[in-house]
Amino acid sequence: MNNKRIVVALGHSALGKTFPKQKETIKNAAKGIADLVEAKYQIVITHSNGPQVGMIHAAMTEYSRLEPENTVAPMSVCSAMSQGYIGYDLQNAIRTELLDRGIYKPVATIITQVRVDPFDTAFSYPSKKIGRFMNEEDAKKEEEKGNHVTKVEENKYQRIISAPRPMEIYETDSIKALMDAGHVVIAAGGGGIPVLQQGTRLKGASAVIEKDLTSACLAEELDADILLLLTGVEKVALFFGTEKETPIDVMTVEDATRYINEKQFTTGAMLPKVEAAVSFASSKKDRKSIITSIDTALAGLQGKTGTIITC
Repeated sequence: MNNKRIVVALGHSALGKTFPKQKETIKNAAKGIADLVEAKYQIVITHSNGPQVGMIHAAMTEYSRLEPENTVAPMSVCSAMSQGYIGYDLQNAIRTELLDRGIYKPVATIITQVRVDPFDTAFSYPSKKIGRFMNEEDAKKEEEKGNHVTKVEENKYQRIISAPRPMEIYETDSIKALMDAGHVVIAAGGGGIPVLQQGTRLKGASAVIEKDLTSACLAEELDADILLLLTGVEKVALFFGTEKETPIDVMTVEDATRYINEKQFTTGAMLPKVEAAVSFASSKKDRKSIITSIDTALAGLQGKTGTIITC
């Protein structure tokens, strides 16, 4: 077995935004993951859940309006539901792809909780849009409940929640045990369920966590060799989308930090990936991060393409 342990972070492009699209795109993601399994890497997979958790939140909110005796589902519950159903689709697609290649390898999804700091300043500045669109009247009702909303356009509002940083992943030992037993593991979906530790109790927080930062945190806790961040482009580029666009083959942590300060990367798109790549690559000697597309995942690990971030 290849001794290299890698955390593979799947972005929105690997999942799609609707139920039918997810079924379709996950088949392609499964092929990329199966390539890594055939190359004998030990793999744990993380994934985004932005559109999916929003759909669940909107659906549960509408259900509570139709059936008033049923309260609105907390964000932590919506996050857990998204982990479960995305994991269900993903693990079955990977299992099928592996069996079609004559490979038997168990695939398991772990519902994952991530500790956040109750004093994280992000709780004072909610910024992540979530769920259904509302008119002004419904937006005022949300604010009366103590929730935050933002105006998207004329008479169109949306709830916003906080995005605290991940501090600790509670299911790391379970993930390690499954990996050591030869399983492909899907964990920390959508950045994990943000929880506050209250004695022996874990209380769900009304927040979301940037999944790339949780991926870096998980890679550190697993003592992984590589953090592989898969997105919609083959390489990170400077001046992206302009005539001066320049693909990057290799970045040092120092280079990447300078580019971040120069605002080369778009907030909510490439920026979180580069920040996560820097966090992991700088955490220990000989660790590296790679950013590339799902279609070039194995080639990225082989150093043939992608952007490599090292110390």
